[in-house]
Amino acid sequence: MPLFGAIAAVELVGVALDSTATQWLAKPLLAPLLLAYLWSVRRRIDGVAVGLVFATAGNVALLVAGPAAFLVGMGCFLVTQLAFLTSFVRHRRPPAPAVLAYVALWAVANALLWGTLGPLRLPVLGYSLALSLMAAAAKGVSRRVAIGGALFLGSDLLIGLDATGVHLAGHGLLVMATYIAALLLITTGWAAALTTGDRHPSPVGPALA
Repeated sequence: MPLFGAIAAVELVGVALDSTATQWLAKPLLAPLLLAYLWSVRRRIDGVAVGLVFATAGNVALLVAGPAAFLVGMGCFLVTQLAFLTSFVRHRRPPAPAVLAYVALWAVANALLWGTLGPLRLPVLGYSLALSLMAAAAKGVSRRVAIGGALFLGSDLLIGLDATGVHLAGHGLLVMATYIAALLLITTGWAAALTTGDRHPSPVGPALA
């Protein structure tokens, strides 16, 4: 995955330098490169592939300033989480303790953020529930996918933390680095799980799992 690593590095430099042009160059390529990798391994469209397509759309939307673009980006990533979640659950049922732990984390995080979100309360409530359930379901796939799911949740929690007024040094870099690592681990871990003898997800339609 050397090309993905190079593009990820360019994106992180763009974030560090606050260069919009650099981010427009690199960010929209992250998920497509992982999608190409997944296709080279699996040669079929599944839920994780669909999630990567919507992650690409979400990445582009979030490069555009304004609340409307933010909501579009959140909607795209909601589809990403639901697509990942569906694939993971169909692959193997997640352990109950993981589900309970992530749902508890979701409840606590939303309770803490509730007063700061204003009109975004309900969209964030729904999106973060899907994200938390995805991270829990990732525990049923493999350790690598589970770490990716946790990092995806952590990346978005960092965004929420910033919304409460807690500004960490290098916040943007932390958000993007954890997001990139999450996508990489989820994609490569999913590909590995499907090529090492684990049970495959049941097909939905002609080629969607």
